[in-house]
Amino acid sequence: ITKMHFQWYWLCLSVLIVGSVTAEIENEEEPLDADVEMEDFDKQSQEADVAREKSSLEVVYQTPKPTGEVYFTETFDGALSGWVLSKTKKEDMDGNVAKYDGRWEVEELKKNTVSGDRGLVLKSVAKYHAISAMLTKAFVFDNKPLIVQYEVNFQDGIDCGGAYIKLLSSSDDLDLEYFYDKTPYTIMFGPDKCGEDYKLHFIFRHKNPKNGEYDEIHAKRPDVDLKKFYLDKKTHLYTLVLKPDDTFEMLIDQSVVSKGSLLEDMVPPVNPPREVDDPNDKKPDDWDERPKIPDPNAVKPDDWDEDEPSKIEDPDAVKPEGWLDDEPQYVPDPNAKKPKDWDEEMDGEWEAPQIPNPKCGTAPGCGHWVRPMKNNPNYKGKWKAPMIENPNYQGIWSPRKIPNPDYFEDLHPFQMTTVSAIGLELWSMTADIYFDNFIICSEKEVADRWAADGWGLKKLVASANEPGMFSQLVTAAEDHPWLWVLYILTLALPVGLGALFCWPGKKTDEDVDFKKLYTSKPITEGETDQEREELEDDETELEEKENDDTADDGEMSKPACSSKDEGEGGEDTDEEEKVAGGSQEEGDKSNKSGPKDDMKEADEDTGSRDGWLKSVRKR
Repeated sequence: ITKMHFQWYWLCLSVLIVGSVTAEIENEEEPLDADVEMEDFDKQSQEADVAREKSSLEVVYQTPKPTGEVYFTETFDGALSGWVLSKTKKEDMDGNVAKYDGRWEVEELKKNTVSGDRGLVLKSVAKYHAISAMLTKAFVFDNKPLIVQYEVNFQDGIDCGGAYIKLLSSSDDLDLEYFYDKTPYTIMFGPDKCGEDYKLHFIFRHKNPKNGEYDEIHAKRPDVDLKKFYLDKKTHLYTLVLKPDDTFEMLIDQSVVSKGSLLEDMVPPVNPPREVDDPNDKKPDDWDERPKIPDPNAVKPDDWDEDEPSKIEDPDAVKPEGWLDDEPQYVPDPNAKKPKDWDEEMDGEWEAPQIPNPKCGTAPGCGHWVRPMKNNPNYKGKWKAPMIENPNYQGIWSPRKIPNPDYFEDLHPFQMTTVSAIGLELWSMTADIYFDNFIICSEKEVADRWAADGWGLKKLVASANEPGMFSQLVTAAEDHPWLWVLYILTLALPVGLGALFCWPGKKTDEDVDFKKLYTSKPITEGETDQEREELEDDETELEEKENDDTADDGEMSKPACSSKDEGEGGEDTDEEEKVAGGSQEEGDKSNKSGPKDDMKEADEDTGSRDGWLKSVRKR
């Protein structure tokens, strides 16, 4: 690409940028037209939204039905039967604040609605909510996997709150009307967020086989970024899979976000350590943990003066010329006036407020001049003995290990407490949290089919209602105006390239000569010798003719050269003249030489090119 091509490209690009800036200025100067265009755009967007709504209403929804054995399912498409609202209140709290009086409703999604598909919605802000239901049949942890799956949509985003579920432990005294935060559970699973802390809980309560107490065991945090699932206001599918081989998986929208072992990837570990520190072991009094100590043989030098200050006055400093010693830095404001309601008996004598002295503004300074301070070259500070390796160093002391009296080994933590109910016990600062399509089963195929009939349909409708690419680009540019420059450059690039290749710059004579020179046919050694002889003969004849013409006129400019070497010297002096008239001179020479005419006829089709090559070789 030549320099001319780049010039064309930058010219086109500059015109586009200037045009865009001009258009922006015109838009600012004509707000009425811009408003009209925006109204048209809004109208078109509304029409498009209506069309999308119509298309989404055409989706035929059927309540999902399980295709295999299940322990619990709930679609909320019918009446809220089987669910029990808690009537109790939290412990250690007073008054109405502790009551579980948060409101629940069964309704459709606010956006991307699928007609007929309803869910359970948390409606109250800053209130405690508790609702639960018994499983169709209890799940016993033996040789079948546990799969828990449900949908969540933070329809208004989420500031601080949770959307997790609890699988309640089976017991004879389980009463769902008294379900609260202390009700024993086996598994807690689901999203939770407060501030910028985005969590996906998986907690199970493990029973200590030695003392019968329960410990909460937490899965490690997922490595993926969970933020988008809380803020995009879309319905997401949360799945927990526990397997009899003591492994687990957590999935969001059918993609694994965390997996591991119940024995190795939990905090704290299921099994305690075999050995623990002896609580009765104490560090000896003479135990030396210091790796280095001051050198006991070091002596402070005699010339070490600890009394020297770190800063001293600069003796070489000179008071700046024009320094106003008698002027204060602040003076009373001459324009200030005592307030009319000022009572000297109550408020004391009134004094005008102080303002910077205007005279000091044009002077180097005012008031008493003090020499500036500088570092004291004689300052050494307090002397300290240098440090040396401690010959008595014994290392960091730690108590001895003893067998852990509470040690146990549970090699199958999957065998948890039987589950007989499911519950939601939540508090949130954001309302309209949507829950739908709960399922508890043991076969992944059953859960996947259930997800396809419920969540899959919601995802399809949401995708159909997504704004077009142009709308997304405009929305992004409204938040980040600098994107307009990127858009312009992106559009200008193909236009500039099109102009570059469709209307290339005109080729110059130098480009043509350069192309000819490097595309000429190959020249053999024999052709080179023959052409050299012809050139020497032509030069000799030309010089003789010039000498004859000069002799006839009586104005010889230089002596004629008869030898071969002299001819070559003459060639140097008349080089430009020979080159300029190359084609005509060679034509005259060819008329004087028979053999040369034969060669011309043989190369008639390439004669002009060979003549040009000869002139190039002369140069």
